[in-house]
Amino acid sequence: MSNAALRRILLACLGSAAVLSITIPPAAAQAPAAKVEELTPEELKEREGRKACKVAICAAFHNKKAEGGDVSCNVLKTWRKEQLTKLVSKGGVSWPWGRVKCVADIKLKREMLIKALGDDKLEATLDTHKVACEVEQEKGNSDIKFEFTPKVTFEKGKATKTVLHWGKIEAPTLVKGAMWTATATDNTFNVLQSTVVDDINDFIGNKCMEVKDEWQGK
Repeated sequence: MSNAALRRILLACLGSAAVLSITIPPAAAQAPAAKVEELTPEELKEREGRKACKVAICAAFHNKKAEGGDVSCNVLKTWRKEQLTKLVSKGGVSWPWGRVKCVADIKLKREMLIKALGDDKLEATLDTHKVACEVEQEKGNSDIKFEFTPKVTFEKGKATKTVLHWGKIEAPTLVKGAMWTATATDNTFNVLQSTVVDDINDFIGNKCMEVKDEWQGK
């Protein structure tokens, strides 16, 4: 596998983990064809574990109540090999490893969430998010850790721009080198912007409506 292909693979994977950290997609987010009944017990448990955080973020966005603290969650998401294969195939490469399991710390200020949908324009710099992923490989799993400090611009209730600002990376030597190049590319050219913007807006709209009964008026 060429270094360029490895960089594209890792950038796609990192982008998915970044989206997880900001928008908490449902278990089937990267595989629209999958049905709830097809989820494994482990995936169902992960989805339920993310639900409380999803409701808390949606409540702050839509109820606009100043009462209550900031949103702080620790969420877990596993991507199947076939989901990752479909994801990276858009870049003309294949996924060479197995499943990836990521744990992300989510920290979102309530004031920012309220203003995001209420102000005409808001440029919000989020706290630094930390993500730890385990990549399944034939010769033993690899651990990858990275940080990013996203900045999101909202205009009239919609995300219009994102810059992820990738930071510290911990990974095996070969993978780390490719990650440095991939994240440096995104820091310079912001290649993931449209994906993250679309996912944030989908979360604020469609995903929040899925749990409306649990946050409305609370």
